[in-house]
Amino acid sequence: MKFEDFWYVVCESKQLKLKTILQRTVLDEWLVVFRGNDGKAVVLRDRCMHRNSRLSHGKICAGKIQCPYHGWVYDKTGKVVAVPAEGENFQLTDARRVLSYDTQEQDGYVYVRLTQSSQEFAPFKMPCYKQPGWETVRVINRFRNNVTNCAENFIDIPHTASVHPGVFRTPSASQLEMTVQRRNGSVFASYRNETTNLGWFTHFLNSQGYEIRHIDSFHMPNITSVEYDMGTHRKLFITSQSIPEAADSTLVYTDVTFNYGIWNKLAQPFVRWTAQYIIRQDVEALNIQWQVIEKYGSNFANTPADTIHVFVESIRNKIAQGEDPRNLPEKSVEIKFWV
Repeated sequence: MKFEDFWYVVCESKQLKLKTILQRTVLDEWLVVFRGNDGKAVVLRDRCMHRNSRLSHGKICAGKIQCPYHGWVYDKTGKVVAVPAEGENFQLTDARRVLSYDTQEQDGYVYVRLTQSSQEFAPFKMPCYKQPGWETVRVINRFRNNVTNCAENFIDIPHTASVHPGVFRTPSASQLEMTVQRRNGSVFASYRNETTNLGWFTHFLNSQGYEIRHIDSFHMPNITSVEYDMGTHRKLFITSQSIPEAADSTLVYTDVTFNYGIWNKLAQPFVRWTAQYIIRQDVEALNIQWQVIEKYGSNFANTPADTIHVFVESIRNKIAQGEDPRNLPEKSVEIKFWV
């Protein structure tokens, strides 16, 4: 198993019009993204095989892409179908072809897979997307850090009181309990004793102070999902897909999907603003972390509350080693920590 076996978001479906050309990087591979005449998403290596220009700087011609340098034209399979300099002597040949990649569209996203894999993984199903009674706010942010550290940040409670004071949580020395499980390439953390420490929207989200059902999860190789259930019409998912551009760059697509009943439409702009405000704070925190990692390395001193991170790292390390993390032994740990 390797990271290339999985599906990665390259854009939102609505971004990719018939004449649109997008430039993306996934796992250090330069990609050009466009739609063929049939409307299906196409992803090719972003390199003209003639003189090494970038196809993403070219233009769309009848569902094909034309290089901006000498005008070579490539179809949706990556095959060269026109060379202006050869005129009437041009002949089709399979030898003239750039790499093309499999694509899928699901839940309003366009996905790419960089290898023909024997591993049959489907793109992650975004929770409650387009289901009746639910609304989704979608935000995109680039982090100067790697996927592992981004994913760990998104399912980490202890940092929220320090990085997002008042907005998300406030330091209160409250004791929480957590059950962390690792199984089948995923990590699940279930929390207990959470009630009112939810930042700005505590009164709206949980005015009665009931105990909250809160589950954080990680799904190999790059998905995190945070679920809050505070009763009828007070439900929320925050699901992030961390796309590895390079060792120090991760593009994160985040869906905040919520069911607030009659407040759904009114809540949308506030949910978007708050999500982006919180993520900007995380972008800054992870940028600082990466600066230190570049200078001193990534040796961490863990506490019991970091068990969720240790489990995430064990899964991603196995994939990096070419092994299947689903073969790791199942583990379950009970933890107490304070926020």
